[in-house]
Amino acid sequence: MTLILNESDWDELYEQAPITCPDNLIVDEFEALTGVPALLGQGYSRGMELSSGVWLNFNDVEYHQDFISKTLAHDHPIQIGVFLSGSFCCDIHTTFDETHSYFSGSGISPGYAEIYRAGQRFTCINVEFEPSVVDSFLMGDSPSWTLRERQQLSDLVRQLFQGEDWKVAFYPTVTPAIRAIAQQMWNAPYRGELKRLYLQAKVMELLVIYLDLISDHSKQTRGSGLRPETIACLHHAKEILDTRLENPPSILELAQLVGLSDRTLQRAFRELFGTTVFGYLRDRRMEQAELLLRNRTMCVSQVAHAVGYTHLGHFTAAFKRKFGMTPKQCQRGAVNAWM
Repeated sequence: MTLILNESDWDELYEQAPITCPDNLIVDEFEALTGVPALLGQGYSRGMELSSGVWLNFNDVEYHQDFISKTLAHDHPIQIGVFLSGSFCCDIHTTFDETHSYFSGSGISPGYAEIYRAGQRFTCINVEFEPSVVDSFLMGDSPSWTLRERQQLSDLVRQLFQGEDWKVAFYPTVTPAIRAIAQQMWNAPYRGELKRLYLQAKVMELLVIYLDLISDHSKQTRGSGLRPETIACLHHAKEILDTRLENPPSILELAQLVGLSDRTLQRAFRELFGTTVFGYLRDRRMEQAELLLRNRTMCVSQVAHAVGYTHLGHFTAAFKRKFGMTPKQCQRGAVNAWM
């Protein structure tokens, strides 16, 4: 049976969670350990505030219970997540694992569901920044900057600081440099304040790498001829589709919601994301359907309905085209035939 937990359920369980960690784990005074509820699994999270507005967490957890944790829409900080082992599924994002990381700007995050399975174990690091911290880092004006460098900085600011709009997220490939820094942080060779200083430096090194990665992304989108304002509208359109898989808006309604014409929405969406609006929606529906089927808490017809299909035959055909297997085969544990 899969448990469904809301935010208050989650908080209540974690208040009494036992801490299970290696006997040789050394924790400094500025670090705090939290555990995993015995109902769900075992493991620990080692968290710390490295400096004002900068938080770092190391997580090593293993779950013994299938469960889904639901979170409502909320203000979101700037965030970096890197997995050293295992994987993690969220219904509005790609799967995070040792090859796909997470970099999110600040703004409003839509509600989402995190999906965990019995036997799942992962180790990861998570860094969160108050937007003002990164803003002060980026806006330290230098008279030696060229016009091109100032343009790149302007694009970064637009992407990372969305204010009351939907946040923009990226899923960079975990490069050898990113993985090396994450491992160095996990195995910091110092103790006490030297350790804190070392981790501060590594976090800033990691931030610079991710800023450079999205700067390259920004240069590519400038080459497409799309204005930054249009790009922000397109990311907003993606977020709306992600949160309305069961009952998506029409093209005209979606265009009105994000402030574009329907023709601009369709043309620019394909130019930026390499797929049509309907193609993106279909792929997200299939990815969500696969997660629900593998959780084995719903029958195939219920899953079809949950992702917006009223005709079971159409759902089965679309699922087989996407994954090379039927929904029933997926539910029984088959693997993606196209991988």
